[in-house]
Amino acid sequence: MDSRRNLGLDEAVHHAEAAFVAANPGSAAAHERAVSAMPGGNTRTVLHYSPFPLAFAKGLDSILTDVDGHVYTDFLGEYTAGLFGHSNAVILGAVKRALEDGFVMGGPTCIESAFAAAVCTRFPTMQQVRFCNSGTEANLLAFGAARAWTGRDTFIVLEGCYHGGVLSFGSNNPINAPYKVRKIRLNDIYGACAAIREVGNQLAAVMLEPMLGGGGGFTATPEFMAALRTETSAQGALLMVDEVMTSRLAPGGLHHALGVEVDLMTLGKYVGGGMSFGAVGGRHDIMERFDPRRADAWGHAGTFNNNVATMAGGLAALTEVLTDAVLADLNARGDRLREKLNQAAREAEVPLIATGRGSILTYHFSDRPAAAPHELPQVPVGLRVIAHLGLIERGFYSSRRGFLSLSLPLTDADVDAFVAATADMLTQNAVLIRSAVAEAA
Repeated sequence: MDSRRNLGLDEAVHHAEAAFVAANPGSAAAHERAVSAMPGGNTRTVLHYSPFPLAFAKGLDSILTDVDGHVYTDFLGEYTAGLFGHSNAVILGAVKRALEDGFVMGGPTCIESAFAAAVCTRFPTMQQVRFCNSGTEANLLAFGAARAWTGRDTFIVLEGCYHGGVLSFGSNNPINAPYKVRKIRLNDIYGACAAIREVGNQLAAVMLEPMLGGGGGFTATPEFMAALRTETSAQGALLMVDEVMTSRLAPGGLHHALGVEVDLMTLGKYVGGGMSFGAVGGRHDIMERFDPRRADAWGHAGTFNNNVATMAGGLAALTEVLTDAVLADLNARGDRLREKLNQAAREAEVPLIATGRGSILTYHFSDRPAAAPHELPQVPVGLRVIAHLGLIERGFYSSRRGFLSLSLPLTDADVDAFVAATADMLTQNAVLIRSAVAEAA
């Protein structure tokens, strides 16, 4: 019998971290070098985890190789940005050809208008679009546009929503942009309508992710979305959706699948083919205010908004790789993964649930179903540690918080292997997981 079956949670965490340190001296050394130039050796908070993060040397399709030579099947998918995998030949070829013709040219190119047309075709809500360099930047631009359009300065957001590095509403981030915000809960129709009416003519917009990505994989109901649409329209406010992650869940974006029309929509992550990318688009009458030919135009700059690598990679990704059929197949694979994880947890009699939709999901340690973040028990962080490091030990890369997103190169066999590894990890740690969740209940 594995001795770890009889450990307490703190001991199990210590054992897992010690084994990780011993197995990854190259990543440890890379982290120590990074600490001298970056706070904590890090320039992107979500990529840090204890005792130190793996440092990668190579990515090929859905496979990652770290600096110690360990090989992992990637189930993180660069937090949804890696939808095409790490080496898609079509996208790589398009980017190489574009760069060979020159870069940082300081003027428009024909490829950006073709990419813009492809984006607007893929997402009909975007009657016109503006490009930027990240989802954070896109959401800041959307907030600014809503404030300028309405002349109002208060926003309503969802508890647990993440709209970027300075628009994080899962906790009180002291470096958040100083917008006036009021939080509501996902799928609480009564509370949302009451909040919108109370803010009234001071409300610029309601902004939400149709499915909470960083917030745990919980999806808005069509009824909730419809209520937001009705109430914002009644108050002369905008309804905006952050589809930086969720636009990959359905043709036209998740809000389209949920049957609601919105005023502005933001994109990021995968749409640039794996390059740095962000975009905001929506109603023509709003977007035309960015037209620099107008005397009253809203200014919007950004040196790399139309960088040739992103324009070329994104155009190839949307027009040559990500067909509706390919997208449907990927999301069906994700649905099967979620169902299989829940079945594995039931068979192991371990309190774990997998939430999400399509190719984006999150697993949580819980002994009951949950439809929103506040319904989850507050379990010890040590459970996340042993699960995450346990999957790494078994050759699968994911996130510390249990977030998973699938890429196109992953196969059904990869899904089955991941489920088997998760089941083995759950069985090995079943006693302490049950105990920790029971204490948190």
